[in-house]
Amino acid sequence: MTNAYMRQASAMYQQTRAGGRVEGADPHQLIAMLLDGALERIAQARALLRHGDVPNKGAMITRAVAIVGELRASLNHEAGGVLAQRLDSLYDYVTRRLLIAQLNNDDQALAECARLLEPVRDGWNGIRDAYLAGRAGNAA
Repeated sequence: MTNAYMRQASAMYQQTRAGGRVEGADPHQLIAMLLDGALERIAQARALLRHGDVPNKGAMITRAVAIVGELRASLNHEAGGVLAQRLDSLYDYVTRRLLIAQLNNDDQALAECARLLEPVRDGWNGIRDAYLAGRAGNAA
């Protein structure tokens, strides 16, 4: 088997695996997947930048920007109040920093984006039990 075939097969497997996770995910899990995905793309962009692979670095940053855009679009400003406003501002800032990283091959900007999103992801994952308890209470 050629390397190209192995990469293609691996990509197809990843798409299928991710698709299956999305189909069975609740709204909380979907946001967690988006946060993980943004952080993964940023890490990949940093690695590609270090290896001088500028075109693929650009592709990873573009994907990270799209994911952060989805996170921003998912905010419920009516229910979320001040927290939703702050997250909106954070996501806007992260998007702008990602674009600067893209234009200037700026690893520090990428690292900053990861540092800003990691606590959001960790906090989101930390409220999973409360989310599930709320869903169980609403079903009763």
